[in-house]
Amino acid sequence: MVLPLRVVIIVLWITYILRFQGDYGLIFNVMKQYLIDELRPHDHEQIKNYLDANFARAELDGIYWIPLETRLLTPVQTEHTACQPFFLVLALEPTSLACELLVRTKQRMRCDCIGYATEVQRNWIIGRVDALLDELAIKT
Repeated sequence: MVLPLRVVIIVLWITYILRFQGDYGLIFNVMKQYLIDELRPHDHEQIKNYLDANFARAELDGIYWIPLETRLLTPVQTEHTACQPFFLVLALEPTSLACELLVRTKQRMRCDCIGYATEVQRNWIIGRVDALLDELAIKT
């Protein structure tokens, strides 16, 4: 049975970074993210073209750094001028677009200013992704 192609929005709200040790001693982390799933090939190409034109790509293919507006920074992020600017990352795969809800910096791997997006920051990035889909007329 072939299911019709559709875009499904799945929001994964995981309260904690879950760390557990599986077989062979591997440690797994679970990341909070906003996920647009089951993209069609045409949708993927439209999103890729938009992201390539509007945002900086990381060294890894399909990874894009979305700068967080300074008005949305937390007090700690505002104080950490050496860590600025702050970003949220979009990961574009052939069938999905995922936004990690971790505010990060390119300056450091670990710092008090790096952490999960606040409610305001989370709503801002979800709004940006939803606006991108609206602008490209991708049905969800």
